[in-house]
This record gives sequence, C-alpha cells and structure tokens, in this order.
Amino acid sequence: MNKNYLTTKLQPFGTSVFAEMTKMAVDNNAINLSQGFPDFDGPEFIKEAACEAIKAGHNQYANTFGVPALRKAISEKYKKFYGLSYNPDTEISILAGATEAIFTTIISIINAGDEVIILEPYYDSYPVAVTMAGGICRYLTLEFPDFKVDFEKLEALVTKKTRMIIINTPHNPSGKVFTRSELEALAKIAIKHDLIVMSDEVYEHITFDGVKHIPTATIDGMFDRTITISSTGKTFSMTGWKIGTVCAPASMCAAVRTAHQYVIFAVATPFQHAMIKGFEAPDSFYRELIEFYTAKRDMMAKSLTQQGFDIVMPKGSYFIMADFTKFGFTNDVEFCKYLTSQIKVAAIPPTSFYFNKKYGEKLVRFAFCKKEETLAAAADRLKNLKAK
Repeated sequence: MNKNYLTTKLQPFGTSVFAEMTKMAVDNNAINLSQGFPDFDGPEFIKEAACEAIKAGHNQYANTFGVPALRKAISEKYKKFYGLSYNPDTEISILAGATEAIFTTIISIINAGDEVIILEPYYDSYPVAVTMAGGICRYLTLEFPDFKVDFEKLEALVTKKTRMIIINTPHNPSGKVFTRSELEALAKIAIKHDLIVMSDEVYEHITFDGVKHIPTATIDGMFDRTITISSTGKTFSMTGWKIGTVCAPASMCAAVRTAHQYVIFAVATPFQHAMIKGFEAPDSFYRELIEFYTAKRDMMAKSLTQQGFDIVMPKGSYFIMADFTKFGFTNDVEFCKYLTSQIKVAAIPPTSFYFNKKYGEKLVRFAFCKKEETLAAAADRLKNLKAK
C-alpha cells in the first residue's frame, strides 16, 4: 500500500532542490556547482583544535545553548567587527547550523496566522519554516539583474497580521549586499509597524570589490527588533560541522532557546571547542578569505561570460546568477537537467527560490566555492554548451 504519510503542511515543498541536484550530479558524474559546499577543507588550525578537544574529553553533551567560551568568543567578534554588544549568557545561542537556527527562530516566534514577508529569491527553508509554524508567507520579488528592493511595495505588503520580515545579506542566490540606505529604509518600515526582522547573514565575511557587510542590528532602532543568524560553515569552510549562531535581545533569544532545547538540545561539543580557535583568528584570515574567493568568483564569471551567459557580478556570497536565454531552453529546470546530464556540470534551477516562478525561469545559479582545478574543469566542459 502506497500511502502518503507526509503532513499536508510539507506536501507543497517536496525534496530540497539541493538534495535533488546533488543526487543528479552524482548519478551523471557531473561537476557539482549546484550545492554551496566547498570541495576543499577548512583551516588546519581549526581541525587540529577539534582533534585536541576530542582527546581532552569534550565528548559529552554541551551546554544546551552553546559552550560558554564559544559564546564569549562570538560576543567579542561582534564587538570587534561591528560595535555590537551581545551578552554571551543571554543574547547568543549556538544551534545546529544556520538552517536549524532559521527553523527554530521562526517556529519559536511565529504564531498560527502571523504573516511573514520574504524577499524572493530566497533560501528555500524560509517558507517551509513559516508554513510549519502555521504562518502565512507574503512575497516581494527582487528582479534580475539588479535585484532592487521596492520599499513602497514592501510596505504595501504589511498588514495588521504581519509579524516578521526576513532578509538575507549578503544575499543567496543573487550576490546582492544590502546598502546602508536600503537597511535604513527597511528599518523605517519595521519600526513604524513594530515588526521583527530575521536577518540571515551567513555570508557576512565573503564580500567583494571593497563592499562591506552591514549587520541589520547596527541600524538605528533595529538592535531590539533584529534576530541575526550566521554560520561558521561559510566563514571557515566547515559546512559539515553544522555550527550556526543566533544573536538577539535576551527576550527573543530566550524564545529561540526554548524551541531549540526540544529540537536538537545541544550541538557537537568538540566542534564547538574547536570553533573558539576560529573566532580567535587574526584579521589577516578575513582579508585572505576575501582574496581567496575573489579569485574564484572572477574565474567563474569569466568562464560564464565567455560561454554566452548574461551574469550579475556578485558583491557577496559564493554564487553567481546567470541568464541562459540565449541558449533557447524553455525553463531553468530543463536547462539544468541538460547541463547536468549532457554537459556534466550541475547547477541550481532558481525557480526553487521563487514563489512567483516566472522570475526565475530563465536563470541559473552556479556555486564557485570550489577548488580552482574544479572550476577550470567545469569551464572546459561548459565550452561544449550550444544553443538549442
């Protein structure tokens, strides 16, 4: 008997596009430029710290809300980089990656019937989490190629039921980095309507061309209404360790902690101890990280442009969005299946990041968080791409 046991809340979503495309890449022996995980290891000094932590006996449950020394290191980092003061005991929590942080934040803050405004394209877990919480998603489309925010349209989406706006800066998948003026316009709306902002800032340290990441919580009037989410996986290239962070005023952090203790309870202890060393890295680490990813971005952009894609040069994150209209395919799913099965390069069809699918049908997302030899091999294969 083939019975569908999946809750009706989840039935509209199905399998994550990242899992689907990675499986297709494996099945077709394709170079995987779809899912945003590095094919190289993170820093040796952090790996060594993990081994030392295991040997030192840090192998039992950690503090539910995160190893205290790690929370202290994160507090010091926010103060140093952004001038933000978070109490490590009450305003910082460690969760199992940014995805758990996103889900737990939403499930703990959003009530049934609450409306949440999501800027699309979006990270695909946002609407799933809102729906699981019983909330209602409202969407504002940022259109290719400039992904400009129309703040009049944004405010028009606000109703008496609106509780939260979700933003992502630096933005996946567009590579957009919100400017101070944009964040101030967002703040004006949030303050006027007494809204919470969940600010997903996992790519905070991967920005280009002198562009600086500005945390939403630094904008006047926003500290007390912003929940900031970040991830060590992106900064330190340790995505498999699943160490995410939530920084928020104590009352909001307490809500997140309440949900977290019943979902995961605690995050891997030795990896948390190791990440203390990550947050103690010198400033040179962050400068070198930008140089490291700038070279990869430029390499990927050159290849895509040479093959006839119209691209948007990202100012942040490690993704490039491209328009494939010149190749004549009907939509992004058809094009990505062709890329993966015939060209042997896997990419993401971005309609998975849109409620209004038409805005993503002629686009494709490539990840460049790969070794240069991987990017070179992908560039070589893309030379075989021809118009349909």
